[in-house]
Amino acid sequence: MPYIESIERLVSSQPVHVMVPGHGGAPAHGGAHLAAVFGDRLVQYDVPLMLEGVDLGADSPREASLQLAAEAWAARRVWWLTNGASQGNRTAALAVRGLGERVLMQRSSHSSFVDGVLLAGLIPAFVAPSVDERHGISHGLTPGRLDEALREEAEHGRKASSVYVVSPSYFGSTADVAGLAEVAHRHGAALIVDGAWGPHFGFHPDLPEAPTRLGADLVVSSTHKLAGSLTQASMLHLGEGPFADRLEPLVQRAYTMTASTSASSILMGSLDLARRALVQGTEHISAALQTAERLRQLVRADTRYSVISDDFGEFADIVRTDPLRIPLDVTNLGQSGHWVRDRLIAEHGVYFEMSTASAIVAVIGALATPDAGRIMAALTAVADEADALRAAGEADHQAEFPAMPEPGMLRMLPRAAYFAESIVVTAHQAIGRISADSLAAYPPGIPNLVPGEEITEQTVTFLQAVAASPTGFVRGAADPLVATFRVVRDPVTASLQP
Repeated sequence: MPYIESIERLVSSQPVHVMVPGHGGAPAHGGAHLAAVFGDRLVQYDVPLMLEGVDLGADSPREASLQLAAEAWAARRVWWLTNGASQGNRTAALAVRGLGERVLMQRSSHSSFVDGVLLAGLIPAFVAPSVDERHGISHGLTPGRLDEALREEAEHGRKASSVYVVSPSYFGSTADVAGLAEVAHRHGAALIVDGAWGPHFGFHPDLPEAPTRLGADLVVSSTHKLAGSLTQASMLHLGEGPFADRLEPLVQRAYTMTASTSASSILMGSLDLARRALVQGTEHISAALQTAERLRQLVRADTRYSVISDDFGEFADIVRTDPLRIPLDVTNLGQSGHWVRDRLIAEHGVYFEMSTASAIVAVIGALATPDAGRIMAALTAVADEADALRAAGEADHQAEFPAMPEPGMLRMLPRAAYFAESIVVTAHQAIGRISADSLAAYPPGIPNLVPGEEITEQTVTFLQAVAASPTGFVRGAADPLVATFRVVRDPVTASLQP
């Protein structure tokens, strides 16, 4: 752990800090308020950038740790991110603008990549992923579907220079990244993989392979999600593909624009620690996999629940499943997934990752071994409560969500629409107008509207339903209930069509 070890050496030298941060690195002389809660070491290890023997120079301990990360994920180069995978998405978008202005995006892309599209001035086209209509879950793309979409764009004079796909999905479905990379490269496009939910891939034979080993050119990896770093600590990986020489300087320049000049040594140190823990953690990962399998077995024994991923074989785009993701169908309870998740938290202190109208999702970290028996006991108790409510004839809490909407027509360039003069109108008045905002329903943060798209009645209905749900939130909305929308005032004079 070269980076962590360099900070340990600094701390052991008992330095006197008359520099930032303001706590002075001294638990008893400026950092007592932090040390009282987080301990002395957090205060001592929180050091600024540009220190000799830590991060200055091409052969610094920080660079040595980055090289070890590149080796661990089979990447040409790795950048540490202290603002989450969202920073990686924005960096990737800025970088691929250097390859060309058109990007073909999987529609279920994270909203932070849409932010990057706006920043970079990219012109997006969208390709719809496979969708589980029963649960309203977006999965991925097949190589054939990507090939079809790239051909269609090229035939209309809109040749894409980069492609953005998501694998794994929020629910653990993993696409054929090797096949997608081959198709993208054959069309002269670089492949960006949003691998935010798969930072642990490639570190155990029972896990899917890391996208960098499968031909991806850029991989956004949210290390904190399952690989054990602290929240926000993530990575961006550059693969050894046909675009590596061109992309490396582009990514470095983009990274300089998106990175903090006061990046947290605590967060970066956690990436150093997480990388070593994964590389040396085969036994720990095995234990996590065994825990996940035990929980699935316990759930399958209770017919009131079912494991959604057991049916992933029905979808042609899914080639592997992340075994550490456990999505559960709760429709047999007669209550919504939101109600189930709330009861698990309120009555049993068991926190599932997310809920939808019909499902809840458990995520087990690659180095974690939660008590599967306690989790199942809580699920059983909540199911019993649901049975009692149904027997008493009480109202069904299960929400009826509208289907996920098809995207509206892209009538303006996203960047032009975002910066155009705009006004806020009622939801009814917004139908047929051009959105000036990017709106994404959370979870999982997939953009339902991007600037420049026409607002449809179906999109309005869907977003309002999400906003009204107990755990729903619409990022970018003009108001919490999505009763109003920000639209372009005069699209005729604002921009030409894309």
